[in-house]
Order: sequence, then C-alpha cells, then structure tokens
Amino acid sequence: MSKKSYVLVGTGGRAEFFYGALVTDYQATGELKAFCDVNQTRMDYANGLLEKTYRHPRVNTYTADRFDDMIHNERPDYVIVTTVDRTHHRYIIRAMELGCHVITEKPMTVDEEKCQEILDTVKRTGKEVRVTFNYRYAPHNTKIRELIQDDVIGEVTSVHFEWALDTQHGADYFRRWHRNKQNSGGLLVHKSTHHFDLVNFWLNSEPKTVFASGGLRFYGKDNAEKRGVKHFYQRAYGSEHAKEDPFALHLDQNEHLKSMYLDAEMEDGYQRDQSVFGDGIDIEDTLAVNVVYKNKAVLSYSLNAYQSWEGFHVILNGTKGRLEAKVVERSYVNSGGKKADEGALEERKLMVMPMFSESYEVEMEEGVGGHGGGDPILLNDIFGEPVQDRFNRAANHIDGAKSILTGIAGNYSLKREQAIRVDSLLDFN
Repeated sequence: MSKKSYVLVGTGGRAEFFYGALVTDYQATGELKAFCDVNQTRMDYANGLLEKTYRHPRVNTYTADRFDDMIHNERPDYVIVTTVDRTHHRYIIRAMELGCHVITEKPMTVDEEKCQEILDTVKRTGKEVRVTFNYRYAPHNTKIRELIQDDVIGEVTSVHFEWALDTQHGADYFRRWHRNKQNSGGLLVHKSTHHFDLVNFWLNSEPKTVFASGGLRFYGKDNAEKRGVKHFYQRAYGSEHAKEDPFALHLDQNEHLKSMYLDAEMEDGYQRDQSVFGDGIDIEDTLAVNVVYKNKAVLSYSLNAYQSWEGFHVILNGTKGRLEAKVVERSYVNSGGKKADEGALEERKLMVMPMFSESYEVEMEEGVGGHGGGDPILLNDIFGEPVQDRFNRAANHIDGAKSILTGIAGNYSLKREQAIRVDSLLDFN
C-alpha cells in the first residue's frame, strides 16, 4: 500500500482522534502534512501535542482563509474535515475541486441544500468522500448486522430504538456550538445521524417517510426554574454561581480544555462553557421519531439528553423471531482528555428470541477502544491496509447523505407537524 498524505481542517475536540492515529499507528501508510483552522492558538496547541505527546515534528499551519494555499502547497491526497458541522460542506467541496479525496466526521453536513452540493461535486470531480461512522465497526453493532444478514430473525419488520445521553455527555451538547441548530442541525442531525446510519446499515435500506416530535424539555433558560436553578449565568468561567452548578463545565480546571478553548477565545470569541440553562439554545433535548423505510420496515426512535445512564436499547422484530440488545457506555465530556475511554463499554447484552425455540444470548467479540470498540477498526480501515469486509462497513457520501436525511426530514417535521417524504429533499441522480 503506497503512503498517502493528509491535511486536517478543524483542530477542535475531534481532530486529535485522527491526527494522533496518523502519527503513531499509521506512520508507515500515512503522512500528516498540515493543519488548517480559523484559530491559530488552537493549531499551535495541536502542534504542541504533536511534539510533546506523540514525539512528532510540528506541521505547517494555515488559517481558514488560506485553505486553497494549503492544498496547493502541501499537495495532499486526502483532506480530513473536523470543523463545525455547518462548514463541513465548504471544505469537502473545495477539497474535491482542488483534486483531493475527503475523510469527514459525521454528520456529512446539516441540511439538504449543502448535501446536494456535495453529491453534485462528487459526480463532477470523481473524488471520494468517506464518512467516519465509528458505530458501524463496534463488534456488537456488526454482530446485529451479521445476524440479520444470516436470516436469524427473518425479514425485519419493525425496530424500536431508544438512545439515552446522560447528564455529563448529553448536557455537553447544550454548552457548546451544538446548542444552535444552524451549526449542528440539532441532535437529530448531529447525534442521531450515528443511530439512523446504524438502522440503514442493519436493514440495508433507507428512509422513505419521517414524522418527528419533541422539544427543549429539560435544558434552556425557560426550564431553569423548574430544575432548581436559582441564579442565572451565561457561562461558567468567572461566575460565582457556576461553582455550585453540577452542570457547569470549568475550563480552567482541565488543562486540555483550557489550552484548546479558554486560551483560544481571544481569537474567535468561542465560549466552550456556556450554561445549559442559559439563553440562546434552539435545539431539542427530547425527541421521538417514526420512520417508514423503503423495504416497508418501520422504526420508532427516541433520544433523551438528560438521563441517568448512557447507551441504547434496541429491539428488532422479524418474521422468524426477535433480537434485543442493550449497551451501556462510559460517559464523557468531549475533548476532556480521556480520549481512549470515550464511548467505551460498561455493559452489553445481545439476545435472540426465535419464534418457536428457546431464547439465547449471543457471544460477541470484546471490542477495545472508543465507540464500543469501533474506533480502532475504523482507523485501520481509513488509514491502514483495509481487509475484505463482508459487512461493507466503509461509508461513502451516499451513506452519509442517507443517514442525515432522516434527521433533516425530522427537523422539517418538527416545524410543520406533519410527515415528510424523504425523496422530496434530495436528488441522487
């Protein structure tokens, strides 16, 4: 396998997952050449991590307005996109136009117009876009795909999927830029994209009709009094009231968060530690979605961002039986410095309940690493030497589009209080 060169745009919390792997486990197959960001302080911190943590030389840095210069100067094979969600499309499209392939964090983008632009650019340039769906690679999620593919429960007719975010991880979406739907598409796009992709992956189908309901039921200023919040503050840093708030994030007490965000505020004004009960939150924390798929299966899905545990419970009903899985994950604060543990498993159980025989528990490979053991397998797939995969876990731009369409349609449904036909949003032809 020939050595590939990479540049990375967006050096925030998710970036180190990629560049840390490139400069350690995948030095033989990949070379990191440059960083690009709107914030020079944050790029300098990333370069400091390269030197101190990974014993790797500093790489060139380019401000966001010099993205084209970076591509012309560094001549990378791939651009890794880990910026704010609403800007993904900008760098994905321009990278392809300048002759590069793209690896992008999920969600691929936040609305159908930006998604259509990406699809059209792939067609026009012939370049590839990979979307990094870690959860596909988690052994328990792959096992579900295997059982369905091997006809263990027959044709899947319905799915019930509940995802719980706890008051550490779930609250974190309401402290940072994700709290604004124009940035993230809301949790239906930013977070649930993982989950909707899993259902597409398991069913080998795609959404046809979506109906969603929900709202901001726990967080936000309007709910503060009901949650026992006595004193309003907009951000934790410098606030006396935040010291007694269990939801407050104290950037100055975590060296990683301080260096990446607090010390970088002077450049872009971004505040990573906003109050979850402050002003300006316009995303939902409580969501219920019903989906009809093209293969006629139906999904009932719920997401709650303020629970006492982290993980999911999924039931798949088929014509030969039923499959039930419960997975409890270790919670975390994004960029909090425990990268190896993010999404690691605390508990998992997978049961098959045949229609006319005894139920049994399915043994699964023990995954190591974040996202239920999916992270290391994904990294090898994108940076190493991929092996033949009967489950086709590698996700391209079409998979990326189909995963966000459920959330995008759900956002329209929330506004209009009616079901949305997915094929009215995008043209794949």
